[in-house]
Amino acid sequence: MSHIALYRAWRPQTFQDMVGQQHIIQTLQNAIRENRVSHAYLFNGPRGTGKTTTAKVLAKAVNCERGPTVEPCNECAACRGITAGHIMDVIEIDAASNRGIDEIREIRDKVRYAPSEVRFKVYIIDEVHMLTTEAFNALLKTLEEPPGHVIFILATTEPHKLPATIISRCQRFDFRQVSLEEQSGRLMQICQDEGIVADEDALAYISRLSEGGMRDAISLLEQVAAFGDRRITLDAAIDVTGGMAADQFYQLAEALRDRNVAALMPLVEGLMQAGKAADKCMENLMYYFRDLLVLKLAPSGGAVTERVVDRDRFVAMAEAYSSQRLFAMIDVLNRYQVELKHASQPQTLFEVALMKLCAIGNEQTSSQVAHGSSDSGSADNASSAEVTRLRQQVNALERKLEGLLQGGVQPQAGQDAGAGASRNSGPGSRGAIRGAFGSGGGIARSKVKLEGYIAAAGSPESGIARSRWGDVLGRVKDAKVTLHAWLKDGELVSVDGGNLLLAFKNDIHRETTEKPNHREIIERIAQEVLGTAYHLVTVMLKDWQTALDGAGEAASEPLELVPEGEGGPESVSRRPEWVEEAVKLFGEELVVVKDNL
Repeated sequence: MSHIALYRAWRPQTFQDMVGQQHIIQTLQNAIRENRVSHAYLFNGPRGTGKTTTAKVLAKAVNCERGPTVEPCNECAACRGITAGHIMDVIEIDAASNRGIDEIREIRDKVRYAPSEVRFKVYIIDEVHMLTTEAFNALLKTLEEPPGHVIFILATTEPHKLPATIISRCQRFDFRQVSLEEQSGRLMQICQDEGIVADEDALAYISRLSEGGMRDAISLLEQVAAFGDRRITLDAAIDVTGGMAADQFYQLAEALRDRNVAALMPLVEGLMQAGKAADKCMENLMYYFRDLLVLKLAPSGGAVTERVVDRDRFVAMAEAYSSQRLFAMIDVLNRYQVELKHASQPQTLFEVALMKLCAIGNEQTSSQVAHGSSDSGSADNASSAEVTRLRQQVNALERKLEGLLQGGVQPQAGQDAGAGASRNSGPGSRGAIRGAFGSGGGIARSKVKLEGYIAAAGSPESGIARSRWGDVLGRVKDAKVTLHAWLKDGELVSVDGGNLLLAFKNDIHRETTEKPNHREIIERIAQEVLGTAYHLVTVMLKDWQTALDGAGEAASEPLELVPEGEGGPESVSRRPEWVEEAVKLFGEELVVVKDNL
């Protein structure tokens, strides 16, 4: 029996035959019983969950010669005709092929004529989101003022593509994915009625692969049954669908546990030679580690883990991994699975993903993996005592530097190094360098030297950037709306030396914006809008305002600088570094060098 014949044989003919949509069926039956059938319905849900089937059963229920009835009899001429597709008053339209305004105008012209064979005209429009804008507009008028003898049933997998005006004129029903238990039960019923011998674990495996779609589950069932000569086993199901056997999972997990890359490569090569698809292998491996994680975190919770064949062996493997490592491994597999869809060398990318899993430390968090941090080395295993010691050292250095600067000592060689080191996070600091383990959420931040930004605040470059900053905010909102909520607290106050200086009122908003993944989005969009690559630098608004006030006072009169040592005034070519720095900050006209009297 072909798949089409099998699916037709087991396609539900009554509401009672439907699987997994009891909440919808009950609502529709109550509407029929109380004679409150709507003029338009919107059936939304994943593929293969029964949207079109429910629409046809509803058409039979309202047109049954013994009704309208909550269950069609499937014996009268109307029910048999609708099932066979002979009734001209029940029209099923594929909007993917008939998406233009002409087809909808034809419907609009015909709806005013009364049905000729049954009680109601029923229009079932499948994949309705494919209609053009003009077609939706033509359909809207009919939905606003429909004749009493017409029922529209719109089915779609993407309701967000429908105009709100269409949705508001329909009763919307959301079809859900069929649960694994309901799918397995229906597949077992089909096997018993068709004389097919099937193992329960094989049916559970088929149900998992169908991803909640009953139609896909029946298709896979018929395919596996044909392969096994009406005998369905787990091994046969795995072979037909390109999955991985339990022993192969165990061998890969064992090699990953031991970080044995040499053992992984032959295993991958064997899978590829056996005809396994790299993306399917990665997907199955993700499910396997998911089951390990569930078994580790909820050993007695009764959670669904269909791939558990030898439970003792599975529990032993789960104990060999830490929860943190399993979380990180699943994150890595998910990221590589997305890339694998567009990879020209899927096997190579699969191997790289497995080698990445070998490099993950037991204590590494998933966020560290997502941000591309180092996966090995002594830093990953640093103890809390070591971190505390480093924090104390940084705090002590900060206090020393504060004292030196307050005493009038300017950093020289260290200042140059600091400026170079902070190129990616902002200019160097005139004051103390803040500790990398400060109270601001653990983000290492150098105190920004604001003098250059104050001088550049009125420059044409700053003015242009400020005028177009609204466009940057709009693009950021499109890319990530949560980031926009934090970023809009910052004010673009100056542009200097390839840096954008943002002044924030709230420190939490500032720190969230400075996260590496957020910084990358902002800098990329700023380059696209402003046409120049900029680095993001942040400062608190109160510090910026204080610096502006200080600069105004300092500019009121020339600054007198007295060089150390004896002798006449220093020539321009022999001025010390600190004099050069003063000239850069305040300009030649405001700096006067006098002898040390």
